Amino acid sequence: MAPRAPQVQEEAGYPRHPPRMGFFTDTSVCIGCKACEVACKEWNRLPADGPFELTGMSFDNTTQLSASTWRHVAFIEQRKPVRAPGGPAGDQQDLRWLMASDVCKHCTDAACLNVCPTGSLFRTEFGTVVVQDDVCNGCGYCVSACPYGVIDKREDDGRVFKCTLCYDRIGDGLIPACAKACPTESIQYGPLDELLERAEARLADLHGDGVPDARLYGNDPADGVRGNGAFFLLLDEPEVYGLPPAPRDATRDLPAMWAHAAVAAVTLVCGIAVAFAGSRRAG
Repeated sequence: MAPRAPQVQEEAGYPRHPPRMGFFTDTSVCIGCKACEVACKEWNRLPADGPFELTGMSFDNTTQLSASTWRHVAFIEQRKPVRAPGGPAGDQQDLRWLMASDVCKHCTDAACLNVCPTGSLFRTEFGTVVVQDDVCNGCGYCVSACPYGVIDKREDDGRVFKCTLCYDRIGDGLIPACAKACPTESIQYGPLDELLERAEARLADLHGDGVPDARLYGNDPADGVRGNGAFFLLLDEPEVYGLPPAPRDATRDLPAMWAHAAVAAVTLVCGIAVAFAGSRRAG
């Protein structure tokens, strides 16, 4: 059954809201086991992605997030001299794997939610963005609006699907299936403020261990989507992981676009009116 938009509980006239919840994915400890992919598929009863095929992308057989893959583990093989975390200064490695479990970002400014004409997408009381698949009409506006390319349609019925951050689980006080299954705690779930503090501390540790390329991604409230509910610690540039370096909510430009269109329309009408009045005087 599709998740339903929540009813806000009130006590003594004041609405009660839990803290915003989210994911912190620390790619530096991801071992590429794909336990998160399997747990996500099993809990959410997602269909298979078709026959197993070698993609040529290391051990990556799902290639990207889709309507049937809400967690995707990427494998990036690099030949780049790097020092192992905690190792001596002369300990250089020529080949390394970068592994990262990607997921919907649950943006603060969620373009998918802003363009949905049916209310299929809604913001939960946990600050996450969820699709009600039985309300989706398959228009696809959200697919093109998402700056991360997360949302996808299923070919059999045309409706869209994506990560719900296990809305049915966290509403009962459980943690999402992917975070529960992760053996290295690469995927961490909790109040977003606490996760941000934890991530900053982890980043400082890596920099202190001689990993200068480590960085946080998706945690900046001043970026084009005002920060994400799911953010990452990366060991290289975002583009290496297939992530946009400067994501932006395109719906931010809609008011200005409509204002320009209105000015153009008024100018056109005034021009027609002046031309018509001039032709009448000439006649």
